Parts: sequence; structure tokens; C-alpha cells
Amino acid sequence: MGENAEGDQVKEKLIELNCHFTWVLFFEDLDIPDLEMRISENLEFLDIKNQVGMLNLRAYVRHLKGQHEEALQSLKEAEALIQGEQVGKRSLLTWSNCAWVHYHMGRLAETQTYLDKVENTCKELGSPFRYSMECAEMEYEKGWALLKCGRQDYHRAFACFHMALRVDPENPEYNLGNAVAAYHIDFDDKNISLEPLRKALRLNPEEPNVKVYLALKLQDIGLAAEAETHIEEALSSTSCQPYTFSSIAKYYRRKGCIDKALPLLHRALQESPASGYLHYQLGLCYHRQVMQLRTSTDKPAQRQAAQQAILEFQEAVKLRPRFEMAYVCMAEVQAEIGQHEEAEANFQKAQSMKELYTNLECHKEQDIHL
Repeated sequence: MGENAEGDQVKEKLIELNCHFTWVLFFEDLDIPDLEMRISENLEFLDIKNQVGMLNLRAYVRHLKGQHEEALQSLKEAEALIQGEQVGKRSLLTWSNCAWVHYHMGRLAETQTYLDKVENTCKELGSPFRYSMECAEMEYEKGWALLKCGRQDYHRAFACFHMALRVDPENPEYNLGNAVAAYHIDFDDKNISLEPLRKALRLNPEEPNVKVYLALKLQDIGLAAEAETHIEEALSSTSCQPYTFSSIAKYYRRKGCIDKALPLLHRALQESPASGYLHYQLGLCYHRQVMQLRTSTDKPAQRQAAQQAILEFQEAVKLRPRFEMAYVCMAEVQAEIGQHEEAEANFQKAQSMKELYTNLECHKEQDIHL
């Protein structure tokens, strides 16, 4: 058999695998630096049970950059973490990704070795498929990968966690993922995330991130006293990490307490200086100050806040070039202080971004046209 024919046969088997290479994850080259930074944050700061999933996602991102040796290194780390646990279902994802990376490196023998491992495990576990297994664990892993890849995949992520919960409704990790996904798609006052967040917190009582997401949701629906309790608990938690500070800062900004929000964001930024999202959140704080000073006679203070906001939004779009809301907010500040040409250019940039009308809330869309 010729090498090409053998490669084609291997490729047919690879397509049957259930892993990052077959999940159709949507992000562009421009998004990769920001995604890499968020994966690193998760691995460094978040006390999540899903480190294996994050290492697999990092391996996939490294493959996209052509860094195949580095991708294999991430997968080795993932395998090492699994060794202490029950090898089987949890290994399928890592082995499937290993098979794909070796295939892209032209190593067909190694590819076949990992395909054999997957096939044998699927057979042992009674899967009707040769190279994949439909199980709650895999839906959970897929859900987190989709969540990390950005908002265009949030609904798909929510569906994955929902499938996992049908198998194991009281699983703390599945409920945690489900609640985070629900929070991210909970717009238009449907409040679909309220019960999932409450349940996730009941099952993960020490998890500060869930407390903050629940507080933000309660803030949305006017339950201020209960929201404040969760924020205070999250802040006093020993496992509260810089990663969580940005969400707490968002709570204080929306409450109008900019003096409490800014120090939290600066603390978070010390750990993650290349976070476009953190610079955006800082910009929103200064944006709020600009609006608070609208009726003030202290025009120098308003102008100073505006310049600070613009600097932060500029940094955000430098780090995340397709961050359309940062362009919108920057333009709003520029319009407020009379920089009309600059504002017009940024509104045009935001409007030209292809995802605008599916991702922006209606009032922001109206703001741009106005």
C-alpha cells in the first residue's frame, strides 16, 4: 500500500475521534494570543478540576500555531495528571488529540498507536463506536473547550453541559460548567442562569467564581442585599484569585463604586498585564467616571478620566483586535469630549465587524447609529 493510501486510511479513522480536532471550534488567528493567555490564567490561578481539559485545549492551540512538539508536551502533562486516576474515559480525549498531532507531524506509526489505545478502550467500555464514546465526561470536556473559545460557541457549550447533567444531575463539576455557560447566554431578562447558579453554589460552596456570577445575576434582578453577601464571601475566600477580581470589580462598577472597582482591576492586571478583557473593564470604569462628571463644572477631571478610558480601550483592542464593544465604548467617550472624527472612525470599525448584529445588545446597536 502506498504512503498516501495509508495516510488516507488513517485520516478516515481520525475523523471518527471525539476531540478538539473534530469539534469545530470557532476562533480566528487574531484570537489566539488572547485565548492562550486565558488558558494560562486558568492553569495558574483557577482551582478547577478541569486542568486536563485546559492542557488539551492548550495543545490544540499550539498545533494551530504549528508548535507540534510543544503541543505534545501539553498532552504529556495531561496524561501525567490522569495517571493517578481511573484511566479510561478520561484518557480518551488526550489520546485522540495525541493521534491527531502525530498525524500532522507525519508520524503515522505513532498515530496508529494512539488510535489503537482509543479503539481498545472504547471496546472495553462497551461503546458502539470504534473510535469514540458518547459519555457525560466527554460532553463536559467539550463544553469547557467551547466556553473558552468565545461567545459564538456559548450556546453549544450550554447544550454540552446539559447533556452531561442528564446522565449525572448532581455532579458538582457538570453543574459548575452548566451555570457558567447559562450565565454567559443569559440576556433579555430571561433569568435562565439563576437556578443553575444557585444549584452550582450549593454543590460547590467554596467556589468564589460561582458566588460572583450569582451576585452579578442577583444585581441584574434587583436583589441587592443577597448579591452583596455573596460578593463579601467571595472577597474573604482564601481561594479568591486575581482571575476573580475582575468579576467583583464589574459588580462594583455597575453599583457605581468606581473607587472599589479600580484597585481590584489593578491587582488583577499585575498578574495578567496582557489581558485585553481587564483593560476593557478598566476602560469601562473610567467611562463611568466620564459620565458621572458630565454635569460637573470640573471639566479637567472629566477630560482626564476620558483620556484614561481611551488609553485602556486602545490597549484592549491592541490585545484583542476584534473586541467590538471596546471600539463602541471608546467612541462613546471620544464623542463625549468632542473628538468627533475619532469617534466616527471607531463607530464605523465596530459596525463593520461581521458579528456585530448577533452579539451586540440592541441598545448598543442603536447607540452606534445615533
